[in-house]
Amino acid sequence: MTDAHPAVRPPTAAAIEDIARRYRLDLSAEDVAGFLGLMAGPLASFDRIDQLTAPAAINRYPRTPGYRPQPEDNPLNAWYWKSEIPGAESGPLAGRTLAVKDNVCVAGVPMMNGTRALEGYVPDADATVVTRVLDAGATILGKSVCESLCFSGGSHTNDTGPVRNPHDPTRTSGGSSAGSGALVAAGEVDMAIGGDQGGSVRMPASWCGIYGLKPTWGLVPYTGAFPIEITLDHLGPMAATTADVALLLEVLAGPDGLDPRQSAQLAPAGYRKALTGDAEGLRIGIVSEGFGWAGASEDDVDEAVRVAAGRFADLGASVTEVSVPWHRDGIHLFNGIAFEGATKLMVEGNSMGTNWKGEYNVGLLDAFARGRLTRADDLSETVKLVTLLGQYLQDRYHGRYYAKSRNLARSLEAAYDAALVDCDLLVMPTLPMKATLIPPGDAPREEVIGRALEMVPNTAPFDVTGHPAMSLPCAVADGLPVGMMLIGRKGEEATILRASDAFERGVFARPVPA
Repeated sequence: MTDAHPAVRPPTAAAIEDIARRYRLDLSAEDVAGFLGLMAGPLASFDRIDQLTAPAAINRYPRTPGYRPQPEDNPLNAWYWKSEIPGAESGPLAGRTLAVKDNVCVAGVPMMNGTRALEGYVPDADATVVTRVLDAGATILGKSVCESLCFSGGSHTNDTGPVRNPHDPTRTSGGSSAGSGALVAAGEVDMAIGGDQGGSVRMPASWCGIYGLKPTWGLVPYTGAFPIEITLDHLGPMAATTADVALLLEVLAGPDGLDPRQSAQLAPAGYRKALTGDAEGLRIGIVSEGFGWAGASEDDVDEAVRVAAGRFADLGASVTEVSVPWHRDGIHLFNGIAFEGATKLMVEGNSMGTNWKGEYNVGLLDAFARGRLTRADDLSETVKLVTLLGQYLQDRYHGRYYAKSRNLARSLEAAYDAALVDCDLLVMPTLPMKATLIPPGDAPREEVIGRALEMVPNTAPFDVTGHPAMSLPCAVADGLPVGMMLIGRKGEEATILRASDAFERGVFARPVPA
């Protein structure tokens, strides 16, 4: 029986003529009529697809929708939504509280991803990482504010207002996992989940003075999180101590069978076993190209990180200076990938895109598509810049620079791998400067975008290559935290965590973790 209201309405001749012009096809009226007739068969498939029911996730942990906190209960503006969700009665995270970055789906709890274009969307299924922390016994206290579509290293582009740094409320907490960093630093939660495509776990970790790890690409499943660019997408743990980062990573890591970013060869490890407090025999390489960025690096930050890296020698490691000239080109390759890639997947592809075997969140796609098209002017200035330039590059150069950047990424990756033959870890400042002032509400576009993108030259290259990288607090300058970044071989998060733990205990005299 034919449905009177088909799922996909048949195209008109005018619609096909318009598409033909866009693709430079010279079709006659007879050609158009012929193709319209040939489309009847395939169109019937879409009617059948809409009749079928896709597999539905089972959310085992009851929750209430919660509430949007009032400003007086949210002084850092770091919470988007509060909703207490207790996990299993026992497990490695039992008794621990956790915030989830608002680009990650929590069933029944509103998700905005920092933009009015998605406001009102409520996921119907938990992301894999949410299920895992609840299975491990954590209590989720809510969703932490993130930047608009996660495209900012500052904390001022989200549509709920700027997230404030706990160390100085006039300054940014870093982005895009802005709320996650601020809430952990303020002690409102024990740990948090962050996302990282250009440094968005490590940047707020650095400026808020906590620990944040971007794992090897594919170690932690991205299923159920709003993507930016599949080859850059990472989720990772943020916490007040190395021990809690290691604990949370043990819970998050491992394949889920739904994320094509993941590889069966990349197996999780018992990361807490690496926390010996001992750096004896580790070989640390200070990457000279990570310092002295013209117009960005601050002398006190560079000096603090060099001094901190030198402290590893006191802990039994060897410390040498190494050169990785390719590192200076990492930011250029990131730009070549992120602008076009994000435009195709995140914007034109309505957050899901095509051509990957994974779990597609159809409800999220529908909600964002409607919001993007009806509230395009509400997108942040950074997202507008990405869309305009990314589409221009596609239109004018047809993907050439994305393709060449991805090919050159193998050379960048090989350069880091070569340095990691003679070194176990590479070291540089996480960010070249201390936390910047939050731009005023009437700041010009140039200032808004400048404060959003200026800090990424050291963090973004490792999203391109997929190497694990972690920010740990190493000093305070002018009352503001300074982060030191440790970079390891792929799959060797344990080595990074071992070094971070040794530094934390040896320099800050933290007690042995229980």
